[in-house]
Amino acid sequence: MPNTIIVTREGSIATIQLNRPAVLNALNAEVLTELGDAMRDLDDDATCRCIVLTGNEKAFAAGADIKEAFVGVTPVSMLEQDLTAKWEVIRRIKTPIIAAVSGFALGGGCELAMICDIIVASETAKFGQPEINLGIIPGAGGTQRLTRAVGKWVANELILTGRFISAQEAKDIGLVVHVYPAATWLDDAKALARTIAEKAPVAARLATEAVDVAWNAPLDAGLEFERKAFYLLFATEDKNEGVDAFINKRKPQFKGR
Repeated sequence: MPNTIIVTREGSIATIQLNRPAVLNALNAEVLTELGDAMRDLDDDATCRCIVLTGNEKAFAAGADIKEAFVGVTPVSMLEQDLTAKWEVIRRIKTPIIAAVSGFALGGGCELAMICDIIVASETAKFGQPEINLGIIPGAGGTQRLTRAVGKWVANELILTGRFISAQEAKDIGLVVHVYPAATWLDDAKALARTIAEKAPVAARLATEAVDVAWNAPLDAGLEFERKAFYLLFATEDKNEGVDAFINKRKPQFKGR
């Protein structure tokens, strides 16, 4: 059997492709385990400075694997399986992650994209949280992250109707950063990743962590974290390199130290 993900490297960026095309990259325990393991390996690799998470043209991920996740399960079996722990592995990755979405990003697929630090999309992308049609609600962060991204009223409308939205509507409501042409969406996402990879790696990691604190914590806690992270970066060689490069009008060469 082929692996459920494919990992490729291009210099300082890595691409992880979900690889279950026959089921539109539906998410199951095997996918989430392999995905978490691959991301941890890349996170431990100092030469990897940005990760692109993607699927294929038809689907980023069309949701959970319904037969595995929802048929014949009980609350107790779900507690024992503890899929939430697999999602937490991905959430705790410090290397910046770009979700590059083409085709369907539904249910768990939309939730997976929202774990990432940036979401970009092909003009063909469709987002949605259609769990209501199965008699359930989003269970991997969808009610929480979608609400924080787009606001209470929009989130309620999307979750309660289960409707799909286009890439452009997702951009209009603040869920997606860029909408790229269908012919170049993945190349464009990788170009964005290379831009991020050129920045100071320690600063990039602390920046995404600070934004996550802003996402999850009260303002005072976020400001306290930001202040300490800002001070900490003055101990890095990259800070000295960045300032010297600016003063001398040259491109900085950051080393992650």
